[in-house]
Amino acid sequence: MTGKQFYDWQTAGGADDVMRLVDCLEKADIAWCVIGGLAVNHWAKQPMVTQDVDFVVASDAIERTVSLLEQAGFRAERFEWSINFTGRSAVTMQLSTEEFYRDFPSRSVPADVHGILMRVASLDDTLRGKMKAWSEPQRRQSKRIKDLADIARLVETHPRLWDSLTDDLKQQVHCPDIKPPKPEAAR
Repeated sequence: MTGKQFYDWQTAGGADDVMRLVDCLEKADIAWCVIGGLAVNHWAKQPMVTQDVDFVVASDAIERTVSLLEQAGFRAERFEWSINFTGRSAVTMQLSTEEFYRDFPSRSVPADVHGILMRVASLDDTLRGKMKAWSEPQRRQSKRIKDLADIARLVETHPRLWDSLTDDLKQQVHCPDIKPPKPEAAR
């Protein structure tokens, strides 16, 4: 099974929706990139399933993006910090409208994620985004735990990122150069 087939199976046909999203943004020459779990899947070893596509576009392209995606058959729903799009599959595409992410597209890289070509936030921006999400106390605990796991996956794959972690994160993520202590054998 290919990465794309696996993703399609996990998301009830999500690969088609994601490819339509990418096609709309690329044909319109909009500066954009995926952030969140899909970006982590590009940068970390052993990708994990995610049923949403978090992405960001240049500030001046938000309304144009909404219009293009609605014309392509996606339904839009506006929230305080995002505009969510649904298509034909179980995938939700979340366009972040937070200022924090505005510069991410300018540093993004082309990537093959689950067999789909797209633009992905840089490694450092992906970590910054996950650290921001993890640090939000109002975020659901299950989401924050996943954010922490994503941060650990990035640091395990790219040990240089350890120095970018905040002190509170360093208490929860093992330094990749230091092996955690082995439990003592039962006596």
